Amino acid sequence: MSVRSLVACGVFVFAALAGAQQFGKMSSAKETKIGLVVHGGAGTMERNKMSSETEREYRAGIENALRAGWEILQHGGSSLDATEAAVRVFEDNPLFNAGKGSVFNAAGVNEMDAAIMDGKTLRAGAVANLQHVKNPIRLARLVMEKSPHVMMAGEGAEAFAKEHSVELVDTKYFFTQERWDALQKLKAAEKSGGNGDKKFYLSDQDLHGTVGAVALDRNGNLAAATSTGGKTGKLPGRVGDTPVIGAGTYANNATCAVSGTGDGEFFIMATAAHDVSAMMEYRRKTLQEASIAVIDKIGKLGGTGGMIAIDKSGNISLPFNTSGMYRGYVDGNGKFVTEIYK
Repeated sequence: MSVRSLVACGVFVFAALAGAQQFGKMSSAKETKIGLVVHGGAGTMERNKMSSETEREYRAGIENALRAGWEILQHGGSSLDATEAAVRVFEDNPLFNAGKGSVFNAAGVNEMDAAIMDGKTLRAGAVANLQHVKNPIRLARLVMEKSPHVMMAGEGAEAFAKEHSVELVDTKYFFTQERWDALQKLKAAEKSGGNGDKKFYLSDQDLHGTVGAVALDRNGNLAAATSTGGKTGKLPGRVGDTPVIGAGTYANNATCAVSGTGDGEFFIMATAAHDVSAMMEYRRKTLQEASIAVIDKIGKLGGTGGMIAIDKSGNISLPFNTSGMYRGYVDGNGKFVTEIYK
C-alpha cells in the first residue's frame, strides 16, 4: 500500500472514531450518568397565595440543597454522601418541616424522624422521636453504619447520638413562630368543634411536610434520604412513614431510590416507596409508570402527597396528587431546576 493510501486510511479511521464518540457509539471509557432529585414537601400550594418573595426563598432553599448534593456527585462522591448533604441543608433551613422549623406535636414539642438507605447493600438507618439532635439525617446515617440496628427512637437514639459526638441542641433551637401559630390554629379549631379532619381548618402546608433526596453516583449506586418534623398536632410518640424503610424511604441498585412526602399513615399502608421498586422489578414497569401508580393508590386510600424517584439509568420521576410540591433536580446540562406548582 502506498504512503498516500496509508495516510488516507488513517484520516478515515480517525474521522470514524471521532464520529462514533460524538454520537455515543463508542468511547474510551464508560461514563456513568449521575443524577440528583430533592423535595421539600407536598401540599396545597396556590400561586396566588404565595408572595413573590416567599416563592424566591423556597426556590433558593431547594437550589441550595441541590447544590450541596451535586457538588459531591460531580467530584465522584457517593450517592449516600450527596443525599445526606442535601437533606442537611433542608434541615438547617427553617422554611422546611425538618430539623429547625419542624412542626409541633399536640404537647407543643418538636419530635423529628429521618432515614437513609444504601441501594448497593440495602443497608438502612432510621431514627424517630428525636427532640435534641440538630441534624436527624446525620444520626440516621450513623445508625446504619455504626450500630447493628436499622431503627432507633427517643432517648435511646439520643444517647447513641451523644456517644458518637452528634451535635445536640436545646429544644428552643427548633422553634419557629409560624409552626407554633399553626399548632395554635389547630387547637382553636378543635375547641370550636373541629373533628380533626385537616380539610376543615388547616392547609396541608400547615399540617405536615417532609424533605428528601435521591441520587445516582458515578459508580451506579443509588441512595435515598428523608427527614421530617412530622404532622402538626400529632400525638406524642407518633411515627410517620419517613423512618419506615419501604414506606417513605427506599433504595435498591436493581431498581430505584425513592423519598416520599405527604400523609404518612397512607404511605405506610401502601408500603409506597418499596412498591415502586417492586413494580419495576416484578412487573417490569418503568420508573414513571410505577411511581404514578403508587401515588394513585395512595389517593384512592384517601391520602395526599408525592414522591421523588430516580432509577439505575438516571431517569427521574416526581409525581404528586396535591396542588404543589417543593421539588428540584439537576437536568442533563447540569442546570438546577426548581419547581413548586403543578
